[in-house]
Amino acid sequence: MGLLTKKDLKLVKDPLFDNNPITVQVLGICSALAITAQLKAAIVMAISVMFVLAAGNVVISLMRNIIPPKIRIIAQLVIAAALVIIVDQVLKAYSYELSKQLSVFVGLIITNCIIMGRFEAFALANTPWKSFLDGIGNAGGYGIILVIVAFFRELLGSGSLFGIKVLGDSVKKTGLYAFGYENNGFMLLAPMALITLGIIIWVQRSRNSSLIEEN
Repeated sequence: MGLLTKKDLKLVKDPLFDNNPITVQVLGICSALAITAQLKAAIVMAISVMFVLAAGNVVISLMRNIIPPKIRIIAQLVIAAALVIIVDQVLKAYSYELSKQLSVFVGLIITNCIIMGRFEAFALANTPWKSFLDGIGNAGGYGIILVIVAFFRELLGSGSLFGIKVLGDSVKKTGLYAFGYENNGFMLLAPMALITLGIIIWVQRSRNSSLIEEN
């Protein structure tokens, strides 16, 4: 038997597709709209949330039998806050400009509904290993959506990926500017992030009819 059983794999795979925290559970929408104008920022946010959720789930699971029920929410907030402070300090130490770009949204990871939801709904009732996998799966599902939205917003809005020009002026100089593409600044605004996210949800539900709510 391998390290991961079918049930373990389900914990990781379900949030990536059929039970994605953003497109299906409709959680973590604010950061998906706010920090997806650049691909690099979206990837860093996804990694940050994965660290906080996976590590937090493990800590909550280890402490689940000793946390008094009346203060469990406070305990969860303290654990999430401690992990977010670690993320924030690491970013400031190694990528200060990106830290300034992400601004308050790193701190707001503490109140991300995905984080608190998995602490409360899963980690408090499961073993550390399963809680770790649940954290990886849900953060991975969150991160995938962020990266997809950021890819299209940066590419079509700035004509670049990771800050490197791939459309627009740099292409024009090579004589390949035959399609007449001009950067669409509207893609960098929050409303376009919402529209892009809506298209992703539409595509997902058109491919999986079980996600469509019946009247």
